[in-house]
Amino acid sequence: MEDIFNFKKMVILTLPLAVLIAIASILGILVEDIYSKEAPEYAAQGVGQDIINLFVVMPVLLVAAFLIRRGSRLWQFVWLGSMIYTVYSYTVYCFGVHFNALFLVYCAILGLSFYLLIGFLISVDAQEIKSWFDDKTPVKMTSNFLFVVAGLFYFIWLSDVVPALINGKTPEPIKEYEMLVNPVHVMDLALALPGVMISAALLRKRHALGYVLAPAFIVFIIVMSIAIGGIIAVTIYRGFEGDLSMTVVFAIIAAISSVIFIALVKHLEREKEQE
Repeated sequence: MEDIFNFKKMVILTLPLAVLIAIASILGILVEDIYSKEAPEYAAQGVGQDIINLFVVMPVLLVAAFLIRRGSRLWQFVWLGSMIYTVYSYTVYCFGVHFNALFLVYCAILGLSFYLLIGFLISVDAQEIKSWFDDKTPVKMTSNFLFVVAGLFYFIWLSDVVPALINGKTPEPIKEYEMLVNPVHVMDLALALPGVMISAALLRKRHALGYVLAPAFIVFIIVMSIAIGGIIAVTIYRGFEGDLSMTVVFAIIAAISSVIFIALVKHLEREKEQE
């Protein structure tokens, strides 16, 4: 009996998701009222995020969905990693941006991307995906890389949060941007970074789910690095202080992540077109 969750059929819902992302991004870039309630620098960051969503995330999702329908194995990981990023990104929009005209669009994007992600995880056969990789797959190198990236970002965020807790103060960006908390801290510390480390641990043990999640989280790191670099560049372009060298740092992280991803997926068995 055909599974209720058929991923190859379900992935077509990437199209309406892409339309919603395009609407949110274009209006965020062009309509000043969208971020009028935000601190000016935070508003600039929002525009930078919209630019990345429009010109990087949305096209990647569409290309990935098209190639998955044609039977691509590699692009399933690209789709999954980009979808993780979309859930992450629009959770921040929903909880980290003041109520505006795009609120329902943000909610729709978050809901659709979240349930597409769940649908993939429900429908996937992890053991089958593990069988796609040969015995020479660089498991240790990949898991080590994921642990290092997670550790680096834990250090960055905790070096901001822990001193504030010890001194009984609020981190400066939270006060400056008039937020309750930094939603990026929440997403990274509670969900994203533990997810990266869990996927690394599963892959290290050659657990089937590790072969599903580890390549996807590498794609997530690539997209996230591009997004952060783009946000920094747009913020500086709009006249706010920033360290442009950080865009180089995140470009390097994206490049190294891409090399690791290529090294991993080149051990996929030859792809076959599916009916």
